[in-house]
Amino acid sequence: MNVELRGARAEDLSAIDALIMAEHLPAFRTGEFLDTFWLLENEGRPLGCVGLEVFGEAALLRSVITGPELRGQGYGDVLVGKAFDEARKRGVRTLYLFTLDKAPFFARHGFERCTMDDFEPAARQCSQYSIVAEHPEVAAVLTAMRMPVSRWVDPTRAGT
Repeated sequence: MNVELRGARAEDLSAIDALIMAEHLPAFRTGEFLDTFWLLENEGRPLGCVGLEVFGEAALLRSVITGPELRGQGYGDVLVGKAFDEARKRGVRTLYLFTLDKAPFFARHGFERCTMDDFEPAARQCSQYSIVAEHPEVAAVLTAMRMPVSRWVDPTRAGT
């Protein structure tokens, strides 16, 4: 299978939202951040995505999705790597995220658990933070994580 990673375009919005919702995740405000979303595709068929919400030196990593046919093949690492590369280019110092059940995957990339109080003021501008802060029942089932961008090492290249 020939899988290609490319920047998202306006016409990809419904496909990205469908990928996100297929994983039972919220696809809110995706269109506002399309310039920092990427799509994995095969012959025009969307198979995965990743996005960033950038707020100065802080950013939220969001929607790291690989379709079932790509899982276990390293494409999640490719998506996270793309997001880190873009974060560096944009001068982001710290990446944050929320995850329901993928904390071990993100820990492998160097993310550490944190609390909502650990989010710096810039990161609190992200839509997910606002929603989670307003709904403690949601916060109770999510894991918040963060990592300095400077510490990231691509696990696919570690030790080489």
